[in-house]
Amino acid sequence: METRPTAALASGERELGPGMETRPTAALASGERELGPGMETRPTAALASGEREESKNRVDARCQSWYNADMMEERIQQQAEDYRIVEQAIRFVERRFREQPGLEEIAASVHLSKYHFQRLFRRWAGISPTQFLHYLTVEYAKTRLRESESVLGATMGAGLSSAGRLHDLFVTMEAMTPGEYRRLGAGLRIAYGFHATPFGQCLAAATARGLCALNFVQDEDGSEALAVLQGRWPKAALATGEETTAPLVDRIFSTAGEADRPFHLLLKGTNFQVRVWQALLAIPPGAMVSYQDVAAYIGMPKASRAVGRAVAENPVAYLIPCHRVITSAGEAHRYRWGTARKKAMLGWEAGWSCPQQARRGAREAQG
Repeated sequence: METRPTAALASGERELGPGMETRPTAALASGERELGPGMETRPTAALASGEREESKNRVDARCQSWYNADMMEERIQQQAEDYRIVEQAIRFVERRFREQPGLEEIAASVHLSKYHFQRLFRRWAGISPTQFLHYLTVEYAKTRLRESESVLGATMGAGLSSAGRLHDLFVTMEAMTPGEYRRLGAGLRIAYGFHATPFGQCLAAATARGLCALNFVQDEDGSEALAVLQGRWPKAALATGEETTAPLVDRIFSTAGEADRPFHLLLKGTNFQVRVWQALLAIPPGAMVSYQDVAAYIGMPKASRAVGRAVAENPVAYLIPCHRVITSAGEAHRYRWGTARKKAMLGWEAGWSCPQQARRGAREAQG
């Protein structure tokens, strides 16, 4: 075995075993990590920099996701607070409709100045109070009704009779089988939660197979809405689960839908009721149809009264848009969650269905 001068080793080399090449220690110190025999060395600075960048990107994406979720929750909470004032204003107009109150009088009825009332409406509906009230007139409703035949006809022609769209959100429904219907939810687990929406508090409930209920809260503690849910599914196992229902509610009331993700519903109803609810999914936002229109759409033109009863039993408010069905005289009433709420929905949708007005309203609301 050949000996090597210790001085040479001291000058920058390390002694290795027989048959192994020595390497300058200075080269290792300048930016490489020493690995085992046959393994390639990598610059430690480059490695650390790349790992730091990748980690930073992950953190940034996570923070952006949290920020977006917080912004969405804050916005919906604000809309829920605004809605309370909007509902009061609509009720005032209903009581005084013969007198045709002006904007200042309507604003005063909810203890706001005309300026702040205008700002609130643009923030909530994307349009001015004057335009919003126009959307609630019988004349406007009749105009929309005259368009209803072409709207439903176009929808049927596009093949959307079995699936609906809400802000580009595909909605599919699954009806319970007759056997499941008779079991009244036995063996079914249902998670429910209370959430803010642009139309006040709601109770949403979901199973592993899809959303099964969305009821608006009309009392102080939500007990009435919960009782309705329990009555519809008396043998199901109900448990609070807002972490399950919150993302569903966010998707329903967002003005920017997710077209690539279908929205599933699990419905409990008679064959006739399910047919009517399925027909309602064909009515696009901003449109209005009559009970007679829906009856004709499902091939039963003389069944408008039965259609009215089925509409009243709709278990999933807003997503199955029973609020878009009005009388042939252009009146919006007979809504199980309140006439004022139905009118608010129709006006809100009319505003946000016009992108230019919605964008302008959003800009003005932000200041």
